Amino acid sequence: MNPFSWRSESDEPAPSRLSPVDDRLTADAALRRVRRGEHLLYTGDFQNAKQLLAAMGRRLPAPPAARSPLEAFRAERRARQLEHETLSRIVVALDRSYRLELRRAPDVAEACRWVWGEPDADRTVVSLKTLIGMLGAAEWRRKGLSVPGLEGRIHPHYGVYLPTRTDYVELLLSVTDVKGKKVFDVGTGTGVLSFLLLQRGASSVTATDCDERAVACARENAERLGLSKRFEVIQGDLFPPGRADLVVSNPPWLPEPPKNRVDRAVFDEDNRFLLGFLEGLAEHLNPGGEGLLILSDLAVLLGLRSADWLDQELARRGLVVKWKRSTPARHSKAKDKSDPLHAARSREVTTLYGLVRLPIPNPTD
Repeated sequence: MNPFSWRSESDEPAPSRLSPVDDRLTADAALRRVRRGEHLLYTGDFQNAKQLLAAMGRRLPAPPAARSPLEAFRAERRARQLEHETLSRIVVALDRSYRLELRRAPDVAEACRWVWGEPDADRTVVSLKTLIGMLGAAEWRRKGLSVPGLEGRIHPHYGVYLPTRTDYVELLLSVTDVKGKKVFDVGTGTGVLSFLLLQRGASSVTATDCDERAVACARENAERLGLSKRFEVIQGDLFPPGRADLVVSNPPWLPEPPKNRVDRAVFDEDNRFLLGFLEGLAEHLNPGGEGLLILSDLAVLLGLRSADWLDQELARRGLVVKWKRSTPARHSKAKDKSDPLHAARSREVTTLYGLVRLPIPNPTD
C-alpha cells in the first residue's frame, strides 16, 4: 500500500516509487529521468519548480508540419498527450493539512479542499502541473466571471468548462420567446445557459450533468444568483424525466476520446452525447416545444464529421431545423496565426439550431 494518497485527473496509477529531487536538477536531466519512467518528487523551491516545468516543456518536440487540418489536429493532440505524460511526472507532496512542502509555496489548501474534499491521508501526492491548474481554477472560482446578458457572475469550479467563449451565450440571447417556459438544460456545466433563460422569464429549469463537480458548481451558482427556487440540477446522463417546452444543450463539439476528466467538456467520443441528445429530444418535448442545440462546426472543418452529417442524423430521428442563427468564432485562438489549427479555427462558425419534431402524417390525408 502506498504511504500517500495519489491524485490524478487521468486515472493514472499511483507511482510505485518517488525519487526526491531539488533545485539542482536541470531540465535536461529531468527529461532523461522521466523518460525512463521515474516520478520525480520535487523538494526545493516552488518558483524553481515552476521554472523547471516550463524549461522541460520548451524542450519537447513541436508537432510536425501537417498537410491537412485533420493531420494538424491529430499531431497537436499527440503533442499535448506527450506533454502531459512528461510533465506530470514532476510531482509534489502535501501534508495532512494540504500544506505544500516546498519553499516559497503558496497556500493551496483551499483549492485542494474545493476539488478533493478533506484530506484522507497524512500525505497527498499530485503532479505539479495539475496543482498549478487547480490554483488557477481557484482564482476563477473566487472572483467569478462576467457573462454577457447575465445579471451577476458565474463562479466556475475546477474541471467544469469555463464559459469564456461568448459566441454561444450571445446566440442564446437571441431567443426571445422564453417567458413562462419549462426548460431542460442537458449537460449544464456551470449552469450559465439555465441562468440566462431563468433571468429572461423561464418558469423553471431542470438541468443535468454527468459530472458531480458540474452539478455542485451549477447548484452553487444558482444559489449565488438567487435562482435556486426555480432551478434543479440532477447528476446523470442526458435528459431528466418528463417533458419541457424548451430543451437546450451546448454539447462537447469534437467527436474524439477525452484524455482526462477535464477533456469531457470538449471531446465527445463517437458523438455519443450528441447522438443521445438527438435520439431522445422528440420524446422530451411538450407539444409545440423546441430543442435549442448550440454547435460549432470545428469538427467539420477538421474533417472529423462530414458537412451533411448533422442533417442526416436529424432526419433519422424525425427532427427538422425550424430556424438557425450563426456567428463566427471570436475567441483568441481564432486570431492566433501561430496556433497549429489556425486554418480551421479562423473559419469556425457556431450555430444555434431551433429543432422541432416532424409532423406525424394524418392517415386520412
